[in-house]
Order: sequence, then structure tokens, then C-alpha cells
Amino acid sequence: MSLRVVGAGPPRTGTESLAVALETLLDRPCYHMREIPGHPYDTGPHWARALATGSTDWDAVFEGYAAAVDWPAALFWRELVVHYPDALVLLSLRDSTDTWLGSMEATVLPVARAVAPAGWIGGRDLALMLERFAGTPDWDHREVLRDAHDRWIAGVRADADPARLLEWRPGDGWEPLCGVLGVPVPDKEFPWTNRRDDWLL
Repeated sequence: MSLRVVGAGPPRTGTESLAVALETLLDRPCYHMREIPGHPYDTGPHWARALATGSTDWDAVFEGYAAAVDWPAALFWRELVVHYPDALVLLSLRDSTDTWLGSMEATVLPVARAVAPAGWIGGRDLALMLERFAGTPDWDHREVLRDAHDRWIAGVRADADPARLLEWRPGDGWEPLCGVLGVPVPDKEFPWTNRRDDWLL
């Protein structure tokens, strides 16, 4: 088995809701950062290798999974669509960069900043992911992250095969996913999860 869907969207673009939805549509698990026991600080040896070298044993990481969304997988979408040449590229995104950044500021970024104090021993993988996303260790600035977000979205649009690319925004629900995957629309509400109010900081 191989991945049918490779997510290319950053966190806070409905990725956890997408993961639940894709599991329903594909009847197999979807890989999301929350699948990783040590998330977000220690994502394990495979992701440590990927963050250091750009690659790892993808088949070992995704054994049994039908899809992968969210970081760390989305950071390697280019590598993954080469490895899984039949996979759909799923670009989840928000209505605006500022909407995305506001959600990151309220949720992910305070968690990432926890690794900054001297003496932190809990792992730095989330900070390393932000470094990769932003292209710099000095990622913790609003303008840096805004520019990184816009470059990332533009890069996916430019580099993904249009025939394999689906853009999806929170609120789009089932229909675009079902249409491209060729499956019926479920007779139930879309599974909205991991809203901003769900975070306890």
C-alpha cells in the first residue's frame, strides 16, 4: 500500500479535521503530527533524519497509512510525491495569510517558543520544522513567518502537477475531497476538530 494523499499545507489550515475526514473517506489511517507519541518536540529517529538530511525511509514511516497531512510530513511533500507518484497533493490553506498567522500565534508558536530557554531538554523538533519552513533559524518574527507562508503556498502551486493538486480551505467540507478521490459524500457533518478554543496554553 502507498499514500493516496500527501498534504502540503502548513499547520492551522484544518489539517486535523482533514485527517479525520480522510480516514472516513479512505477507510485507513491518516498520518498527522498527533500520531507521533513525542510530538511536537521529539518526533522520533525517522523525522530527525529527515529534518537533518531531507529524506528517510518513507515506506517505514507511512506503513499502513492512506494519507499524510500536517507537519512534519507536509514539509517534505515534494519528496513524498516523487516517492508516491500516484498521490494527490492536498494544499490546505486559510483565507488569508493574516488569518493563518493569527491562528499560529494563538496555538503553535507559544508551544514552539518553549524550547528557547537554556536548559530545555525536551527536544527541538518543532523549532526545527519552523526553521525549515521559514528557511532560517531566526523564524520567530511576524514578517518572517508571513513571507515564509506566502512563499510556501506559491511554491506548492508552482511545483505541484496541476492534475494532482487540490486546494482546500476550512469550510470547503466534504465535496472537493470526495470529487477528486471519486468517493461518495458521507451522510454526516464534516468532522471539525482542533479549533483554536481547544488549545490550552
